[in-house]
Amino acid sequence: MAITQEEILRQVEEMDVRYLRLIFTDILGTIKNVEVPITQLKKVLSNKMMFDGSSIEGFVRIEESDMYLYPDLDTWVVFPWSSKHGTIARLICDVYKPDGTPFAGDPRSNLKRILHEMEELGFSHFNLGPEPEFFLFKLDENGEPTLEGNDQGSYFDLAPVDLGEECRREIVLELEKIGFDIEASHHEVAPGQHEIDWKYASAVAACDNIQTFKLVVKTIARKHGLHATFMPKPVFGIAGSGMHFNLSLFDKEGNNAFYDPADEHGLSDTCRYFIAGVMKHAKALTAICNPTVNSYKRLVPGYEAPVYIAWSAQNRSPLIRIPEARGLSTRIELRSVDPAANPYLAMATILAAGLDGIENKLTPAEEVKSNIYVMTREERLANGIDELPSTLYTALKELMASPIMKEALGSHIFYNFVEAKSIEWDSFRTQVTDWEIDQYLNNY
Repeated sequence: MAITQEEILRQVEEMDVRYLRLIFTDILGTIKNVEVPITQLKKVLSNKMMFDGSSIEGFVRIEESDMYLYPDLDTWVVFPWSSKHGTIARLICDVYKPDGTPFAGDPRSNLKRILHEMEELGFSHFNLGPEPEFFLFKLDENGEPTLEGNDQGSYFDLAPVDLGEECRREIVLELEKIGFDIEASHHEVAPGQHEIDWKYASAVAACDNIQTFKLVVKTIARKHGLHATFMPKPVFGIAGSGMHFNLSLFDKEGNNAFYDPADEHGLSDTCRYFIAGVMKHAKALTAICNPTVNSYKRLVPGYEAPVYIAWSAQNRSPLIRIPEARGLSTRIELRSVDPAANPYLAMATILAAGLDGIENKLTPAEEVKSNIYVMTREERLANGIDELPSTLYTALKELMASPIMKEALGSHIFYNFVEAKSIEWDSFRTQVTDWEIDQYLNNY
């Protein structure tokens, strides 16, 4: 049941809410907020809260800076923790222009645009169940993060090996207080690495949840004297952090459009078309789903991260896996996405790729049942298995060459994203690293 303005006003009174955070996300996926005293609530609820968009990465030029925040009332949350000045609540907002139209540079509004295109093709909603991983590191004496983990745990380990268990447990409890339906919480493969999974939601709500999740994880980690990072590959030689996307599509009657009980795998033609569309655009998608220089240190063989463009009903080495559940729970798992991705942009581009497959009835390559990691290059070529881009630079080239991805992002986001990431790549490639000094200084 959607929350009303009256219910919000009642909670403000009962819970002594003093401050309100109006949250939105910039093009690079960074959470931004405008904090106002609760006395401004009626102004906020009237869509009259203005901010300076020229100070936000990729938004607008200084001469057209005025932007308005339109709150989504369904995102109202009173945080279970408080500052010394009182309780804080939040609303997630869409960004609008002064003329009352959605701002083209707002990732959340852009996702809604693609969802509208999905509805015009005869589908009702698109669900996402994310599986974000993160690391917990110790802080130094100045409160700055280190790369020193707080445990030597491994997959599903228990305390006392997993010393982050207490922190992870509190994160789960705080998430539940604000409405998350937590399904699993466990230590991941690498020391100091954790995963918390929660119930799927519709596309926009799921992306909202990812951003809220990151905020809660970082906040609670600080309380425990730890730093939480969603950096894809913070430590050499151990597994990086992914954020697998579990995706399902529903028709107007509420049926899972990916399910067909008559099929060998229980998968519909629609599902296969969708898979084919994602595989077709996988290289271009990678720039959005793996948006940092560091992302590509994770996408290498040997650490369970997907490198090869293929699909399978069982095998975990391809890009796309089909989990066992069928019926309403039939879904595909896209395994390449990492937690540095802007979830709204990732969702928009993945959906656009899948819809392209559905509209054009694309047929995916045959399922790959064997372990791709142990195949030779010749065997991969014989099976028609291509690779994801190996650097941000090559991923950006693929993105720029894709009209479907440009349309999915819209011109404003597309050009600003490419510009920002091209600058990032140029900054990286001109650096001289410690590895280069060790390898070359004495030898040449």
